[in-house]
Amino acid sequence: MDMKNLNNTQKITMSGVVIALYIVVMYLTQSFAFGQYQVRIATAIYASAYLFPFLVLPLGLSNLLANMVMGGLGFFDIVGGGLVGLLTAGCCALIGKKKASPWFAALPITLIPALGVSTWLSQLLGIPYWTLAISLLVGQFIAGIAGALLVQALKRVWKEL
Repeated sequence: MDMKNLNNTQKITMSGVVIALYIVVMYLTQSFAFGQYQVRIATAIYASAYLFPFLVLPLGLSNLLANMVMGGLGFFDIVGGGLVGLLTAGCCALIGKKKASPWFAALPITLIPALGVSTWLSQLLGIPYWTLAISLLVGQFIAGIAGALLVQALKRVWKEL
């Protein structure tokens, strides 16, 4: 299959599979995805937008849905999570478009969720911003590395990319 020239049906199907994968990974890892060090390994999937830019919107929707179903911090966490997902996946897509190293995808996956989510979580939880941001950076660093490794693995599978 030529992964560069997917038709709309293939893109919609792949988007649905990615959304489902994100939700399942979040569900299976929620015991440590919502803790002090939020290791949200599902956010590594944002890196797939590096190769498949059409996944930006589905990935943002995935985060919104995960926060709606598994979160519990209300409107700002749901909508904010969706926006953070869009921005993170969008940055990964831009890095891919520029043909930069897949390792650069680790940066938005690490920085955007950790620094962005801390803005409202610090208010909702009454924790100082930098205390929370540093805690989230630790967990997102793991997801960032996993995302870069994911892109490298996907590139090997689809050599024509």
